[in-house]
Amino acid sequence: MEEEKKATLTIRDDEGTGFIQIAGDVVSNIAGLAATEVDGVSRLSGNVPNELISKLGRKNLSKGIRVTYGTDTFTIDVAVVVKFGFNIVDVSKAVQEKVAQALYTMTGLKVSRVNVRVSGIDFSEK
Repeated sequence: MEEEKKATLTIRDDEGTGFIQIAGDVVSNIAGLAATEVDGVSRLSGNVPNELISKLGRKNLSKGIRVTYGTDTFTIDVAVVVKFGFNIVDVSKAVQEKVAQALYTMTGLKVSRVNVRVSGIDFSEK
């Protein structure tokens, strides 16, 4: 059974030297940063309005990211806004690959699924 929104990811060490804990926000931030690095992604999409985040003076990289933890893998749900003129399917596949690779590189754990939800199109020319 999978647990949603777990505060930390614990990696057990079979050699008896201890364990490693990774905060859930770290996993979300890695996924968010990887997703926003994909060409064609305008921004992550979530419940917090962009105006509020910009007033706080920082980028919320975990907005639009949901992590569901399993025994030794996890599932990532990513909500993005795609820039106008980019192929939505190609951008979504690139997000899936980039997020899975970044999380594997940083945590050593395989991501079982990266689900991408395109919540809008950005028509602005920036």
